Amino acid sequence: MSFELSLNTGTTPNLSLQEAVEAVAGAGLGHIGPWRHLLEQAGGEEKAAEIISAAGLKATTLCRGGFLTGSDPEARRAAIESNRAAIRETAAIGAGELIMVVGGLPAAAHVIGGEGDRQDKDIVAARQRVAEGIAELAPYAAEHNVRLVLEPLHPMYTADRAVLSTLGEALDLAAPYPAETVGVVVDTFHVWWDPQLKQQIERAGRENRIASYQICDFNLPIAADALKSRGMMGDGYVDFPTISRWVAEAGYTGPVEVEIFNVEINNQDASLTVETMKSRYAELVLPALEEGAAKAQNPAGERISFGI
Repeated sequence: MSFELSLNTGTTPNLSLQEAVEAVAGAGLGHIGPWRHLLEQAGGEEKAAEIISAAGLKATTLCRGGFLTGSDPEARRAAIESNRAAIRETAAIGAGELIMVVGGLPAAAHVIGGEGDRQDKDIVAARQRVAEGIAELAPYAAEHNVRLVLEPLHPMYTADRAVLSTLGEALDLAAPYPAETVGVVVDTFHVWWDPQLKQQIERAGRENRIASYQICDFNLPIAADALKSRGMMGDGYVDFPTISRWVAEAGYTGPVEVEIFNVEINNQDASLTVETMKSRYAELVLPALEEGAAKAQNPAGERISFGI
């Protein structure tokens, strides 16, 4: 089955891994994308793998690795070791895809609870350290059959979370490595605005680098905590049919993760969240994915059906 819906547990932050697994399985879905802290809370990656598999689910991605921009040598060593651990965890739960949020400027590290030189605003050097970090981690990821999945973030997060802002930048960074080792994620919240999005999705498809498709909406007004400005599909300003069609036309047929950081959605009953995301996905996203896949796989025009 293609285009199967997956819950990224960032959408249900109040649930344990066991609770999130039960919510997903209870809704008739077969995929989940956990965050690393849930694995630790569950007793480690092996126990987490048991929880996921016992419910008949498959892990789509692990969130997250990255944060490779620190300039302090000790901090950089710690970041590399944390990413190596994340690679092992990804392999243990059978996800195969480790989402990489590459990190922001050292000067803004304190904004999200980190440490860094508050005078270091050298974005060129920060991007170079990301490239060096990927170069160091890629062989280790390959040894574990894990793909490092670069995630470009919306430009408003450049200072504190990711000096990687466009899909094109992510593809350039991935270019030196095999597609099975370094890929990219298309996250609608982060890339919907990009004038080059269609061309870069096509490029990602040609290079076989689309490792994940993540969906949620872009809400206005921007929340006081800009991280929480994501919305349920259909509540904001993202053109889901167009982007989904492009992703499918580029050859992607994998799971589709819903990842929403939003105070109201995060705090409501998880069953309501999952049922709403299922209905919005079926209405706004899946038909366009089917259309794009049919065009990519069957130019003669015979329709091909896919399910959630």
